Amino acid sequence: MSIEKINTVTLGTAGPTVGVQGFGAMGISEFYGDTDETAARDTLEATVEAGVTLIDTANVYGRGANETFLAPFVAAHRDEITLATKFGIERTDDPKYRGVRNEPAYVKQAVEDSLRRLGVDVIDLYYMHRHDPAVPFAESVGAMAELVAEGKVKHLGLSEVTGAELREAHSVHPISALQSEWSLFSRDVETSAAAVAAELGVALVPYSPLGRGFLTGSFTRADTELQSQDFRRGMPRFTGDNAGRNAALLEPVRTVAAAHDATVGQIALAWVQQRAEVHGLTVVPIPGTRRRTRLLENAAATRITLTPGELALLEPIAGQVTGARYADMSSTSSARE
Repeated sequence: MSIEKINTVTLGTAGPTVGVQGFGAMGISEFYGDTDETAARDTLEATVEAGVTLIDTANVYGRGANETFLAPFVAAHRDEITLATKFGIERTDDPKYRGVRNEPAYVKQAVEDSLRRLGVDVIDLYYMHRHDPAVPFAESVGAMAELVAEGKVKHLGLSEVTGAELREAHSVHPISALQSEWSLFSRDVETSAAAVAAELGVALVPYSPLGRGFLTGSFTRADTELQSQDFRRGMPRFTGDNAGRNAALLEPVRTVAAAHDATVGQIALAWVQQRAEVHGLTVVPIPGTRRRTRLLENAAATRITLTPGELALLEPIAGQVTGARYADMSSTSSARE
């Protein structure tokens, strides 16, 4: 059976051409419970078949294991995909530790490690995963710019920065993409970053556009319905009374889904995709999945257009969500707005 490929778009003013929806590979290695590696590899193959060409990973996912897992797929499809990875979050043997590192020496070592694990000579899009305000952008983005000059990286990106921070970093070296959480449940990026990105010609790459699965309507309470090793069991929006209240917010999404003969998740993805028109910028969401059928379902959402009335029905949802995006919001953009 042939698969209809999704449309393409340029990632930022001078970035690469990618499918209008990308793929977030994080969940293949950890965070969401056990992974069937055979099914995950089949899902990766489906990305290419569907035209989902922006493949997103990070050095912190599985402490390097995610990049290593992707390496055979990358080798087989190097000319067909745009490879994105990140540095900036540090983990150790202490499972509770999460550090943020942006100093130039760390940037240079991190890229070498990622190149080795991925088995490539150049990374298409290299993100600063989190920003440490103690390290000036002149130093950290300056170090990233040196990687471009050295031919180890083609384009630069940032994640979870404010509009003012994006502008400052862009003055050091052009930024092609800003990756931030953006969904029907999470609209922090609209405070300042989206407008600045539109002004500067920077693409928005929404991560968790399905609200880490909540927006698929497939479960209502993470602390009782998910595997013990699933990190969502400790996230404020997914537990206790918050979970029930937030699950009730999906009713208008179900109404819209029924009108389009679509799933709840597809409507959530279509909503994110149409932020491009609302904010006048390029938007390439990166939903993640370990199942081929879900990958194809997600890609099909790019062909759904919501009416003004439907957008108005969905507009109030984010403002009614209870619970923070993370238990610790200190390294997110919203903590610095």
